[in-house]
Amino acid sequence: MDYSQSLEWLFKQLPMYQRVGKAAYKANLDNTVLLDNHLGNPHLSFATIHVAGTNGKGSTCHMMASVLQEAGYKVGLYTSPHLKDFRERIRINGVMVPKDYVVDFVNKHKLFFESNQLSFFEMTVGMAFQYFKDSNIDIAIIETGLGGRLDSTNIITPLVSVITNIDKDHVVMLGNTLVKIAGEKAGIIKNDLPVVIGERRASLRSLFRESAISKNAIYHQVNHRLKPLETDLKGTYQKDNVRVACEALSVLNQTSDYEISQRHLNSGLLNVVSNTGLRGRYELLQVQPRVIADTAHNKAGIKTLVKQLKLEKFNKLHIVMGMVSDKDVDQVLSLMPKKAFYYIAKPNVIRGMEIDVLSAFFKKHQLNYKKFNSVSDALDKAKSLAHSDDLIVVTGSVFVVAEII
Repeated sequence: MDYSQSLEWLFKQLPMYQRVGKAAYKANLDNTVLLDNHLGNPHLSFATIHVAGTNGKGSTCHMMASVLQEAGYKVGLYTSPHLKDFRERIRINGVMVPKDYVVDFVNKHKLFFESNQLSFFEMTVGMAFQYFKDSNIDIAIIETGLGGRLDSTNIITPLVSVITNIDKDHVVMLGNTLVKIAGEKAGIIKNDLPVVIGERRASLRSLFRESAISKNAIYHQVNHRLKPLETDLKGTYQKDNVRVACEALSVLNQTSDYEISQRHLNSGLLNVVSNTGLRGRYELLQVQPRVIADTAHNKAGIKTLVKQLKLEKFNKLHIVMGMVSDKDVDQVLSLMPKKAFYYIAKPNVIRGMEIDVLSAFFKKHQLNYKKFNSVSDALDKAKSLAHSDDLIVVTGSVFVVAEII
């Protein structure tokens, strides 16, 4: 198989990459352990930082990777989902895994994958761990894909565990209360090892603290009163992520042989995009009229985005939007600006919410909108109608943003 055939085969493996609900989630680590043993336990060959959380974990991972790169380390970075290219998920010092490596890995282990019915997520984690081992990295930043306790990444024993924050998302798999979701995220806390918590709410912090105590883990709470360092990532909401990243790296400094200076912190945070290739986080795509893309896709993310938009100066607000079927659309749309005009479309993925279903929600919330056949058509129309002092925002899903960057 060539590269495109390898990807097509990967994406078809059950539980499917783009399926809704529990079909996309295996509630155990048996296959991950099986694959890791088959590969010779590559995860034991490199140090890690493990990051979970409802929002901000991707940005936090990229920030930490950038700082460690500035400190001179060879840094693996495993994140999900990708925007344009599958290989975005697996990087070393910002460079994506080569296509040839993906092809060779799939071809070499395809029979094992098929005979054990491994999922897309399990195979991708195995590929990342093997690639990091083969490349002799110094450390890897590993982002959970979903939850924490039963996530395919949760076979590692990290130097530091990090939980950014908690909110309702993926409730079918993780539970429909904040306490249940927090319990799943707390599953990455390891015995006798430090954990950094970015959550602001006292009730949830106490849950994480109790979990840490039960495992004799060293608990570190992020101080959100501290003035954050500057970063090249736009949006005031990144301040919390900066604080989490800095606290985690401070703990790493104190508890390991890794050396990170203030200069490394400053430079790393100011060069996240160039060092790691991160995109889609309040990203300015065009200047006149301004076009901003943001991957906010749940209540907490949209709330943060809307708060940021209130700080912007513009004449009219145009919002290009689509969503996927497993999100709480009512909660999201209840937060959206009433005075904006919306250009809605179905993202081009299986999970994408059908346009007629989405439009019914827009009618219910009395938002002004027009339907389009594609996200790109919606954006083109917004650009044609917007004046130079207007603002266009593209949001609602990672998959919406992926279609226009």
